[in-house]
Amino acid sequence: MADFDELRNMVSSFRVSDLQVLLQFAGLSRSGRKHDLLMRALDLLKSGCSPAVQTKVKELYRHRYPSTTEEFSISVDFDLDSSSCPVEPDLAVASIHPLSSTSVMSQSASSSVSSVLLQNTEPHLEMQQPSPPIPPVHPDVQLKNLPFYDVLDVLIKPTSLVQSSIQRFQEKIFIFALTPQQVREICISRDFLPGGRRDYTVQVQLRLCLAGSCPQEDDYPNSLCIKVNGKLFPLLGYAPLLKNGIEEKRPGRPLNITSLVRLSSAVPNQISISWACEIGKNYSMSVYLVRQLTSAMLLQRLKMKGIRNPDHSRALIKEKLTAVPDSETTTTSLQVSLMCPLGKMKLTIPCRAVTCTHVQCFDADIYLQMNEKNPTWICPVCDKRAAYESLILDG
Repeated sequence: MADFDELRNMVSSFRVSDLQVLLQFAGLSRSGRKHDLLMRALDLLKSGCSPAVQTKVKELYRHRYPSTTEEFSISVDFDLDSSSCPVEPDLAVASIHPLSSTSVMSQSASSSVSSVLLQNTEPHLEMQQPSPPIPPVHPDVQLKNLPFYDVLDVLIKPTSLVQSSIQRFQEKIFIFALTPQQVREICISRDFLPGGRRDYTVQVQLRLCLAGSCPQEDDYPNSLCIKVNGKLFPLLGYAPLLKNGIEEKRPGRPLNITSLVRLSSAVPNQISISWACEIGKNYSMSVYLVRQLTSAMLLQRLKMKGIRNPDHSRALIKEKLTAVPDSETTTTSLQVSLMCPLGKMKLTIPCRAVTCTHVQCFDADIYLQMNEKNPTWICPVCDKRAAYESLILDG
């Protein structure tokens, strides 16, 4: 049996006409709005559809996203008599033929597109421009780990934001459902904040990134708009600034959509993502159930890794004070401060990244607190990347 997630994402990308064809094939009602048709089709898949219906879904998907070809099609005019087959206007104007091999076509003298093809008896070669490759439904995308979140479950695995038309602005709908256990974990993590606001430590997290082979950071497409269950998700704190009338790139961050999610295992959730296409860039989205951690929790985990042997620091100091042959300058002293370069207070938990080559340390507690508010993970001493995984307490 075909993978349910793959079939579900195929159906989610269908247009109204595709959904109506599928429902009619399954003997179900094809009336209603797109949302009603989509819910009906997803219920059909969820109830365990027949192999014939699965084949129909794949057939409709292949028809909607046909495989590309890099071959050329050649149309040749042999004669101009009235018995010739007319050329399809939309294909002729676009200079694209849906054939992967050589095709022979002729043109009527009264054709409305006679200006497009040569009007003589000499053969006319017309090359087909290869269309851009269609990204896979589930690309092999790996996102970078977020230190302040533990992933509990994958609700929607990385899925391509496929361009479904030639329009600049695209929209795609995704469906996911929570299990009773997941709903329970979210509800018991709820905390009421001043002003009647609710916060959850177990969250439904939406992430977007570029499709690539190496671990990707969060990245947003241009003109991003997200709706969860029909409600607009406010991208507060992510609003782009206008500079000379040009939209600046939003900084990529994970999105906590828990407040708009239906906390029920009986009703599925719908995410609508609209964006502006960019040439040469393919994006993917994914949804996770995560547990949010605090800087105190990360500090405790860092302490559990242990303290680096003091001999390492001694060896590093000796290496820096050792004269380098054929060098005109020699280091005779090293200046190290006991004040944290971040908090300007005395170091309590000296820390460095294993990738850093300097002796100066910074305070681990202050460093984690600052990255909890604004996760940059940049060493305050050398301004190089100091990820949480590379941190170690200095002995």
